[in-house]
This record gives sequence, structure tokens and C-alpha cells, in this order.
Amino acid sequence: MSALPEQYQRYAQPLGQRPVQPAEIQLYDEQDPVVWIPGAYGEMVPVRKSQAPAPMPLPPARDLTPLPLLDPVAQRMIGGGVGIGAAGAGLGWGAGQMFAGVALMGTSGLLLLLGLLLAAGMRGRSVVNVHQEVHNYNRWFGRNTTNL
Repeated sequence: MSALPEQYQRYAQPLGQRPVQPAEIQLYDEQDPVVWIPGAYGEMVPVRKSQAPAPMPLPPARDLTPLPLLDPVAQRMIGGGVGIGAAGAGLGWGAGQMFAGVALMGTSGLLLLLGLLLAAGMRGRSVVNVHQEVHNYNRWFGRNTTNL
């Protein structure tokens, strides 16, 4: 027995014994390369390339041509509205001239009718006077007395 913690083993195998070989030999060129990908907590993690997730597909290219301030359909609608407004103003001017005389005749007829009604109302008018007194007496704790 030795005082060493474990028994001494010689470095070289004794003659007559077969050396122990690994079960499989993997050459450097045959091994799968290692890639680094971001992990769940933000750190970079080494992963075999065959086990790495597929890269995200690139989004399709966007059309970055500037758009017009107003689209063509809106421009046509605005143009049509302005044209109809101008035509309506022209027709309105002629119709306004025509209806102005009718309106003046209607106004003078209304004033004549109003004068006749006032004259009829002033003729036999009776006078009615209503006098009502309300006395409300407030006391403590919300007690009230109201006399009509």
C-alpha cells in the first residue's frame, strides 16, 4: 500500500497489452461547425450548425416612391364640387334676383296682416289682474310651513 491518495499507474502500457482506442475517430474536417446565436436572455450561445434554427426570411422590398398629396380620385371629386358650386352660384344669382321681388311682396303682405291683427286686438280688450301671495316659514330641522 502506498500513502498516496490513489494508486500509481504507469504512463506507458506494459508490453503485451493492446492499447485502448476510442470507439470512433472524428476528423476536424468531418465535424459540424459551431455557430453562435442569441439565447433566451440576450447572451450568445454556441450551437452546432445542423441544430441551429433557420434564419428569418427577409421581408419583401417596399415601394418607397412618394405618394401625391391628394389621390387622383379625390382631386376629381374636388374639381367637380368646385365646378358645381360655381354653376350653382351663377344660377343662384339669377334666381335670387327673381325671388327678391316676390320676397318683398310677401314681406309687405305680412306687415299688412300684422297691422290688421293688432288693430283688432286693441279694440275690445278686457283687463285681468292676478295677484297671488305665497308665505313660506322656515324653522329648525327642516320644518317648513307654506301658506298660499
